[in-house]
Amino acid sequence: MRPCVGTSVAAGSASSSRARLVGLDVARCLALLGMMATHVLAARTPDGDLATSHVIASGRASALFAVLAGVAMALVSGRRTPVRGGERVRASLALLVRAVAVAALGLVLGVLGTGIAVILTYYAVLFVLGLPFLGLTWKPLLALAVGWAVVAPVVSRLVVPELPARQFESPRPDQLGDPGRLLSELLLTGYYPAVPWLTYLLLGLAIGRLDLQSRRVAAGLAAGGAVVAVAATLVSDALTSSRFTAAELDAMAGGMYGQTPVEGPDSGWRWLTVVAPHSTTPFDLLQTAGSAAAVIGLCLLLVAWVSDLSRHGERAVQVLFGAGTMTLTLYTVHLLMKTEQVWPDDVPSSYVWHVVVVLWVGSVYAALQRQGPLEWAVGVVPRRIRGRAGSVRR
Repeated sequence: MRPCVGTSVAAGSASSSRARLVGLDVARCLALLGMMATHVLAARTPDGDLATSHVIASGRASALFAVLAGVAMALVSGRRTPVRGGERVRASLALLVRAVAVAALGLVLGVLGTGIAVILTYYAVLFVLGLPFLGLTWKPLLALAVGWAVVAPVVSRLVVPELPARQFESPRPDQLGDPGRLLSELLLTGYYPAVPWLTYLLLGLAIGRLDLQSRRVAAGLAAGGAVVAVAATLVSDALTSSRFTAAELDAMAGGMYGQTPVEGPDSGWRWLTVVAPHSTTPFDLLQTAGSAAAVIGLCLLLVAWVSDLSRHGERAVQVLFGAGTMTLTLYTVHLLMKTEQVWPDDVPSSYVWHVVVVLWVGSVYAALQRQGPLEWAVGVVPRRIRGRAGSVRR
């Protein structure tokens, strides 16, 4: 079962500058392309080495989406200054309704049989977990994100052995008949456990509370995120080199799918030192979160640089990376393309067609300045709750 990523559920507000919004859209488009690469391209070369696409995107694409979800939640809840009182209640309710809609879509997509672990229902739970933190500013949010990355995997490791073993691949409507087991998978034992993944959302909320129009802030995100990612990797490598064999390290580099071993003779605490994709360890969370922050910062800087070169450059980037404005719709299209009925020839070369389809559709919608159909649908009720005529692309 290969992991997948979804989309953020919040919408931006009208006060944001276009350069800032386009930079976030570029980051989201890159995450979408990375996610598709992990689903379609082979994880290893014919020689048995990890493929470059897997090294770059596995684990990081989904983390980037989750961080961007937190950024989006910050944008609809006051940006740099969190909303208070009735406004916060409306923002929270709107986000909750969106989360329910995304969860329902995720359950439906779970029946497609694509061989992909659909993440949308996990994301919906993640958004709900993030609601109590909407009133915080960036400093406490950042501190919470770092602390959560360290503590949550430890708590998870203590609790998971007491829970039923993971059974479901992707959440589906029929699993609602066993809500306790489904909830335990969504929170702790599944492919994308929401409790430790809250690290990403908290970081995204912190980033969204910053002045993202500032190039200094963008540069700080790029540099700081890169430092954290590299440091987490180096420390993990130093710790694991004496605790795991070369064969074990190579095997786990292919991904852990949400969990490290928690039961049996090979379930020691040493597993918390690894940095493998989707291992959900402190080092994995810090490395992927740092990577996400770096990508967001670089994308914001890229759009600012292009804007300086030409007054039409920013608009060109907006159209070229238009897929980032409608990732919920295009993620769904990607899953449909992975079904046997739509795309029976599941070979690595089909990745080109996935890319062509999502970039072309995204560019058309961006050129017409239209929302994606699913983005529009899940936003109908939340827009009424917030009392706004429409939403603006992030």
